[in-house]
Amino acid sequence: MGGVNLLRSPLVLNDEDGELILPVVQTGRQNPGMPVMPPFPLPPDDVKAIAEYIHSVVATARPQGAPPAGAEVALNIVVGDAKAGAAYFASKCASCHSATGDLQGIASRVSEPMQLQNLWVAGIGGGGGRGGRGTAAGAAPTEASSRRPVTVAVTTADGQRVQGRLDRIDDFIVTLTSADGLQRTFRRVGDVPKVEITDPLDGHKKLFVQYTDKDIHDVTAYLVTLK
Repeated sequence: MGGVNLLRSPLVLNDEDGELILPVVQTGRQNPGMPVMPPFPLPPDDVKAIAEYIHSVVATARPQGAPPAGAEVALNIVVGDAKAGAAYFASKCASCHSATGDLQGIASRVSEPMQLQNLWVAGIGGGGGRGGRGTAAGAAPTEASSRRPVTVAVTTADGQRVQGRLDRIDDFIVTLTSADGLQRTFRRVGDVPKVEITDPLDGHKKLFVQYTDKDIHDVTAYLVTLK
């Protein structure tokens, strides 16, 4: 039977300067079901030196679950068919995006394929916008400049129409900020007032439940060619 793995031993991990290891070395161990360790009459300084060595090994050991040692492995996610991706783009995306317009040079602006894939799947790679229903709308400061906001048009019972950026909407209120910077809140009772929301990401949200892995890989393979 092999000995205890010192790299995972609670005694070693809790020991600081040999104070826990010394008694075990000098008195040994005979725990049921464990390998018998006879006592070793070593001087305390020698045991301390052994403890320091064990701690040095533990400090340099790779943690459990760490990848194997060696050079970092680059993950290549560009495994799709660029031609098929171009066809998918033409049929599903071309009504809102263009390879010679908003997405021109996208692969140069976002050179890491994984990031590019995440961006287009989330719908923010081409300057789309994102807002919230039931929560405050808007984007993080670092992304706000490249996103078009969710907008809303509110038509009151007397026919007044007010438009602006959607700030908040739930079953009871709708809040917007108009072009002049004025924030207004309208109380909702059923279908009054009439609320019309324009979400630049609506197309992406509908496609999100339709994408297959192949679709994602193919479109990504196509987008990395737009440099």
